[in-house]
Amino acid sequence: METMTLSKPIETDANGYLKDPNQWTPELAHEIANSLHITLTDKHFEVLNWLRTKHAEGVALSIRKVGNSGIVDIKQFYQLFPGGPLKNAAKIAGIPKPVSCI
Repeated sequence: METMTLSKPIETDANGYLKDPNQWTPELAHEIANSLHITLTDKHFEVLNWLRTKHAEGVALSIRKVGNSGIVDIKQFYQLFPGGPLKNAAKIAGIPKPVSCI
């Protein structure tokens, strides 16, 4: 068990993903994003909330599905979450690393 120390200790897996998605808050998302050098906007939160909803529905997430979400296209997704868009977005959204990520 790993612990991420932000405004409060949060249990994470070895890769920094929240173990309990219920611990997620928008404030925590800002802290995680800041640690990844990402400044969140309303568009980021549209994507994050979509990811959280799809994860709760049991949908296997992929970059293609995000691009087909109607919120952003794939190019915008890469611009919003540089350096591994699905990994970073999942981490910020407080959900496990998608199986489609290497």
